Amino acid sequence: MKRLAIFDFDGTLFNTVDDVVINFNRALKANNFPTLTYDEYIERLGGNIDEVVSLILNDQNTPENIELIKEEFGKLYAKSKKENSLPFPGILNLLKDLESRNVLMAINSNRLTPSIKMFVENSLCDIDFLEIEGYNPDFPSKPSPCGINKIIKKADVPLDDAIYIGDTKTDIKTARNAGIDCIIVKWGYGNQKDYDDEYVLGVVDEPSEILNYF
Repeated sequence: MKRLAIFDFDGTLFNTVDDVVINFNRALKANNFPTLTYDEYIERLGGNIDEVVSLILNDQNTPENIELIKEEFGKLYAKSKKENSLPFPGILNLLKDLESRNVLMAINSNRLTPSIKMFVENSLCDIDFLEIEGYNPDFPSKPSPCGINKIIKKADVPLDDAIYIGDTKTDIKTARNAGIDCIIVKWGYGNQKDYDDEYVLGVVDEPSEILNYF
């Protein structure tokens, strides 16, 4: 049985995409770029902030435009209430159940670390995460295994005892690169192609099903 659960953040623990879409479209509109639909954003999310903005801008993704939209989005997102960004139903109970089983828990995401910690402090303050490894421009982002490697080293567990829990192909690649098993959740931003990936150990419909692996 597994002893370390490493979670992706957006689309796995928290449903954050609505506030991301709102504020990216505000940033684009303010600078006279075309806005995108919800589905178009879903297709572009998963990388770090520079990669996401580059995909959003498409053929207008010059370094100057990327910095412009990234800065505008950052300001708007920081000031927004983010009232649409909440843990998915059942996540809090899952984390409490894992904690009661003495499972170590951590987060590895391409979202900036301070942003993850803010959401965790606001909504999951009772949960003791071993480590939160978000995007750091000084280190490679997912699907690099850099973040997972740091977490596993701190947890001091064998690779076979760790499992990565995410929702998209980026998470599958991250787990594969780290050499650990992967669970994919269906309530996030993935698709059937992700669910059918042969590397995936299991696909779950509800948070409580994750307990079967611990």
